[in-house]
Amino acid sequence: MRIILADDSSLILERLQQMIGISKKAQIIGIYNNGTDTLQALKTLKPDVAIVDIKMPGLTGLQVLNEIRKENKSIKFIILTFYSSDHYRNMAFRDGADYYFSKVDDFEKVFQAIEEIAENRNEIQFVNN
Repeated sequence: MRIILADDSSLILERLQQMIGISKKAQIIGIYNNGTDTLQALKTLKPDVAIVDIKMPGLTGLQVLNEIRKENKSIKFIILTFYSSDHYRNMAFRDGADYYFSKVDDFEKVFQAIEEIAENRNEIQFVNN
């Protein structure tokens, strides 16, 4: 499973790389620190999963999500943010996010979500074969 990471915090990106590195089911194919580059990478690389921060230079994570959903509904979006209010959560799900996690309270849940997505992809591939 191919993953793109997008966050303007190098510390968060490092933690995500360490976490995802544990998974035998996931491979990081791109790391970005702004929304503009993230949007372009999502269009060209077409990953299975995007882990995106809400607040980034250029385009916000929600703008990236909204733009991608216009042409690609298959990429699973995990929003990982310090903005854990219901307002942002509701906006993210309205725009097509699959998961929404707080960097403070839910960071470990990202790994669980990746494993869940990988499991579901394997089941779908098995059923289609």
